[in-house]
Amino acid sequence: MKAITSAFVGTGPDPETQNNQGFAMAYRHAAAYDHAGAELVACADIVEPNAKAFAEYWDIEADGVFEEYLDMVTAVEPDIVSVCTPPPTHADIVTDIARSDAVQAIHCEKPMDRTWSNVERMVEVCDEEDVKLTFNHQRRFGRGYRRAKELLDAGEIGDLQRVECAAPNIYDYGSHSVDLCNYFNDEGRAEWVISQLDYRDEDLWFGAHNENQTLTSWRYENGVYGLATTGIGADLVNCHNRLVGSEGTVEIGHGFPNNETDDQILRIKRDGDDEWEHVDCDGEGLHGLDSREFGRVFIDRAIADVVEAVENDSTSELNAKNALKATEIVFGAWESSRRHGRVELPLDIEDNPLDALIEEGTLTPEPAED
Repeated sequence: MKAITSAFVGTGPDPETQNNQGFAMAYRHAAAYDHAGAELVACADIVEPNAKAFAEYWDIEADGVFEEYLDMVTAVEPDIVSVCTPPPTHADIVTDIARSDAVQAIHCEKPMDRTWSNVERMVEVCDEEDVKLTFNHQRRFGRGYRRAKELLDAGEIGDLQRVECAAPNIYDYGSHSVDLCNYFNDEGRAEWVISQLDYRDEDLWFGAHNENQTLTSWRYENGVYGLATTGIGADLVNCHNRLVGSEGTVEIGHGFPNNETDDQILRIKRDGDDEWEHVDCDGEGLHGLDSREFGRVFIDRAIADVVEAVENDSTSELNAKNALKATEIVFGAWESSRRHGRVELPLDIEDNPLDALIEEGTLTPEPAED
């Protein structure tokens, strides 16, 4: 079988740099494609030295280096393109590539995009063009999260009643956390969201605003409830994810995000138990085996799932429809704050409610110090 070919948009600068301007995700994606047996054939970055450095690192030929992503996909016609640019650029890049008639699949970094209309547009265009669109919610492939789901599916805590999560914010990091809540609830869709937020100190991640604190609740169509606490209020949930069942509770990452530990991240307490029982996760923590490695294990598994979906013409767990359900809860939380009330889903907005509240002066975060 001919190897799946992969290409990259947005290589980024020095791969060792990891901060709120970038985490060298193209390098991490590239390592995962390499581990999955895919061939790395091209890259594009508007900063030409970045693209050349990436190509040199991954032994991509000189004729596979581009500044313009459409020039790249037209010339190379890769099977899969990874989009690793900031969120506000995602929709235009994804839809342009989908309409190029040159690729089978696009694997995009999260969050999906910066406005709800763009989020929906990405999914619609890729559906129209029959291009597989996936998003890198790789945490769902971690041992701790997988084994929590196995415990739930085996009936160890009875029927699922509530899913909870804590995160530094609900948009950037929180997109993983809400996606996990949906994963535990069999990819169910929320029917309403109610939330309040606080944003007094500017917090920009990849050029996008993230609130300082939220308290968010939602209900799924199957009657299961969701709860998220973020920022300085995250201690209320006090673990990465919690599954509350009719006969017990499962916790992943007790103490997250303020007292994070990577040992014994998964535990269960059934009704009648006096103590928590820790569940072995083969040494994997909340973020993988070693977060400094480019091809850390969660991303390896996520991209292997994407490659397999292209090879077998199947559907990846990371498909855009699943990502859309999580993103709708995130935008619904911000919209609830704007409306001062519960928001019924599906969303009927086009913009970004948090950005709008800032632009109109309702929220006035203090600028961050350089």
